Amino acid sequence: MHDLLKALTALQRVDSELDELTRSSREYPTMLAELEARLGAARQSTDAIRQRLADLEGQKRALEEQLAADREKVKKWEARLAEQRSAREYSALAREIDIAKKQNETAAEEIAELAKQIRQAREELEAAEAAYAEVENEVQADRARIEAALGETSQKQAELNERRKEAAASIPPQMLRRYDLIHERRGNALVPVLNGACTGCHMSLPPQLHNLLRSRPRLDTCPSCGRLIYVPSAFEEQVEGQV
Repeated sequence: MHDLLKALTALQRVDSELDELTRSSREYPTMLAELEARLGAARQSTDAIRQRLADLEGQKRALEEQLAADREKVKKWEARLAEQRSAREYSALAREIDIAKKQNETAAEEIAELAKQIRQAREELEAAEAAYAEVENEVQADRARIEAALGETSQKQAELNERRKEAAASIPPQMLRRYDLIHERRGNALVPVLNGACTGCHMSLPPQLHNLLRSRPRLDTCPSCGRLIYVPSAFEEQVEGQV
């Protein structure tokens, strides 16, 4: 019985390491997702500024083309002024030319304003691209660190699985199945009894069961949580009696 307790204790020690490794590695996918989200947000911000710049440049280019066409039209109208035979026709064309010139002035002012906005957008884009490059470098460094940790975790897990096979080899199949079932549900499957209580659920044992566990080395089941329980002093007395 002492050998069985020793084997179960060794197995549980390995399982505790595996459980802790699993818990710690669960955060890695979340961390990677957060890094990708951070990089994506920086990229989205940069792309938005780049698109705004492209829109402004498109508007300015369209206005410039329209203004050039309108100015050319004014020149043609001015050339036709001398050809007008009546004062009314001359006055009407002159009025059209005056309106067109004022519209051209307004368009020129809009182009100047767009040019100002384009300069500001280019400055913003330059700053955003620099910030994105910085974020990208940080994300790449963090991603490399996390991926390295994942690699170490996989290696450590493989080593622990081998140790678990060795630890489980000396445990009878029926007891191993029982242990595995409890471990899956409760975590630690094997716990000592201290001061008459199961240290897994902290519930007091029935006096008869406690006395039975104290009287000789044995494993039993906690009636409250189902864990495997034992009284350490009973096993210590067995060892002392064998010395």
